[in-house]
Amino acid sequence: MTRAIMLQGTGSDVGKTVLVAGLCRVARRRRLAVRPFKPQNMSNNAAVADLPGEAGGGEIGRAQWLQALACGVPASVHMNPVLLKPQSDAGSQIVVQGRVWGEARGRDYQRLKPQLMSAVMDSWERLRAEADLVLVEGAGSPAEINLRAGDIANMGFARAANVPVILVGDIDRGGVIASLVGTHAILPDEDRAMISGYLINKFRGDVSLFDDGIRAVGNFTGWPCLGVVPWLTEASRLPAEDSVVLERLGRGEARALKVAVPVLRRIANFDDLDPLKAEPQVEVVMVRPGERLPVDAGLVVIPGSKSTIADLLAFRENGWDKDLAAHRGRGGHVVGICGGYQMLGRAVRDPDGIEGPVKQAQGLGLLDVETVMEPEKTVRNTHARSAIRDFPLEGYEIHLGHTEGPDCERPSAIIDGRPDGAMSPDGKVMGTYLHGIFAADAFRRAYLESLGIGAGGVDYRAGIEAALDEIAGRLEELVDFDAILAIAR
Repeated sequence: MTRAIMLQGTGSDVGKTVLVAGLCRVARRRRLAVRPFKPQNMSNNAAVADLPGEAGGGEIGRAQWLQALACGVPASVHMNPVLLKPQSDAGSQIVVQGRVWGEARGRDYQRLKPQLMSAVMDSWERLRAEADLVLVEGAGSPAEINLRAGDIANMGFARAANVPVILVGDIDRGGVIASLVGTHAILPDEDRAMISGYLINKFRGDVSLFDDGIRAVGNFTGWPCLGVVPWLTEASRLPAEDSVVLERLGRGEARALKVAVPVLRRIANFDDLDPLKAEPQVEVVMVRPGERLPVDAGLVVIPGSKSTIADLLAFRENGWDKDLAAHRGRGGHVVGICGGYQMLGRAVRDPDGIEGPVKQAQGLGLLDVETVMEPEKTVRNTHARSAIRDFPLEGYEIHLGHTEGPDCERPSAIIDGRPDGAMSPDGKVMGTYLHGIFAADAFRRAYLESLGIGAGGVDYRAGIEAALDEIAGRLEELVDFDAILAIAR
């Protein structure tokens, strides 16, 4: 019989994703067939996963792709059956079992959730049929009782699937005892009964100083503590799940090459930048609204966007178009990925209003191309080669729209035999639909060398695997995994 356990948090960003990934790797080391599952995720950092029985692929949260990697198995759309991709302050695109299902504003989505439970349970049954153990990740917090009706992300799922819960508290943000005890107090009896223990995450310092805290939580709740996990520095080498982390990123130390990245309002798949961050001579600067693009940047990367036209208009409102033109005038290099590539052209057109009410916007004009949005989304994993350096590339495409123009005659990549992207005549401006282009070590090194920067011999994918192994090793020491297995049912 397949066993399962669910990690829920006292709040968002308590570290559930990393803990699930690490525990997946622990289970794999014990030769268990383990799978990750997240009933509902909200993120514009998406990955392409297998879509059984269909060509191409489907979308899931990037976090579940990482957790599948920790398990040593290909990612499946059934690992994250409902993905919400925010495209405005009030509404999101809804992806169900890998395919776009519709759109909804926040209040409307609350009414739609019960309709999605059948897809969640269908994916759940499919996934558990191939596993010895399923590690489930909740979303947000079960203490958000205002969202409890029709819930599919936390206790609604746990009770429907009869999966016991471990509650995760983040001690780094403060108030962890109140968060745990408060969750116990606020939950209805039936939900509270699903919780079998708790984990303390992101502890700094002498763990014994929290012994009295553990006793206090036990006295109030009766829950056992299954481990106190320190701040896992290795987690910084893993792809981030969503844009919450961008709020905490500061500027690093000055290095040989400064890469400026404008933080778009609907930034998507910004883990494309992680391989550059891993390079010892590269400083990646995330430029927030209200800040200027640094004049000493050698490269500007415009990342993906869930709402290209809206982000393009905001790009101009911030004055970044003028900063980018000045950067280009100084001979600086520019790379646009996916939505960023579309912005670099002369215009972006959306005749059917797919992204919103604005149907056309003037582009940044650094590439002689134009983009027209189309209803059908391209979603696929790809094998490609660099068109300019003939290095192998592996990545994925998730985009709406078709781009063409004279600069497309100088493609940046060849994907499955077809040209992709565009280059300026001097080669200093490059656009591509290929996410993950910088994860190709040979290409990244050659590209940095073309900018006068010696690459550090970083093996990016091996670094992720090593980080997962190191996290698993620490969790085996600090978490009572045997007790977790005993709780699982």
